[in-house]
Amino acid sequence: MNNNKKNNTTLNVLLIILNVVLFIFLLFVYSWSDRGCLIYEHKPIIYIYPKEDINVKIKLSHPENLTTTYPKYENEWNVIARKDGTLIDKNNKKYYALYWESKNNKSNPMKEDGFVVQKENIIDFLEEKLEILGLNYKESNEFIMYWLPILEKSEYNYIRFQTMEEINENMELSIDPKPDTLIRVRMEYKPLEQEIKVKEQKLTPVERQGYTVVEWGGTNIN
Repeated sequence: MNNNKKNNTTLNVLLIILNVVLFIFLLFVYSWSDRGCLIYEHKPIIYIYPKEDINVKIKLSHPENLTTTYPKYENEWNVIARKDGTLIDKNNKKYYALYWESKNNKSNPMKEDGFVVQKENIIDFLEEKLEILGLNYKESNEFIMYWLPILEKSEYNYIRFQTMEEINENMELSIDPKPDTLIRVRMEYKPLEQEIKVKEQKLTPVERQGYTVVEWGGTNIN
């Protein structure tokens, strides 16, 4: 009788341990799938520079993927854009840009072309490439201030700038009225422990003309 009771106690303890282990394992799998597999658009921010004060409406093609917006995105952004870049919403609140983040529509593997940049060269690299891609000094400064702490965590980074077609596949912008110049800079990156060889990406210089809308952001590579 005592042996049976002892065996039952041992079995119960083992079952409890197995349940705890299973719970920890499932928690790990959930965490990995939620953070490791999903690819996010980080801090796309939109500036609007009209030639005169105008009303501008912007729609995002996949609002169901949005995780954060400021000001709040409600079917669209509808703002008065001033010549100096100031944006004013229906409540007369002022902003200097529109901000959003989202989940990506598709996986984002590493490509054949791009750049491999050592930590000590990140600032010079970004200043040079962002100027080519059309960002002014203020936009470039904000881009670097946001991404520098992230990129400097690794000794090397694989960096590539997406084409307009690739950017639109994930989140297209519908802008009314349509700008004379639309600049969308999307950096994709992958931390590296050591240097690797890749084909250097060719970037096409962008010239700003007339009423201009600029957006920059970034995304990690899985």
